[in-house]
Amino acid sequence: MQEEKEEFQMGIPKGGEAMLAHAYEKFDIKLEQTEFGPKVIGEYDELVKVKEFLANAIKERLEELEGNK
Repeated sequence: MQEEKEEFQMGIPKGGEAMLAHAYEKFDIKLEQTEFGPKVIGEYDELVKVKEFLANAIKERLEELEGNK
């Protein structure tokens, strides 16, 4: 019998659709659109990875915009 794993939810600010698309492809998560913006659903460990991935993607994008890359 397969153990059912608990799922958690993590809200994501609006914008950054390309980053979300990459995260969806890379991690074992579900995306859901709510009236408050997109939400990522998955196991806790996967959401931690998604959070790190998005933080790094945002940092890299800001560096590009500032001309540091």
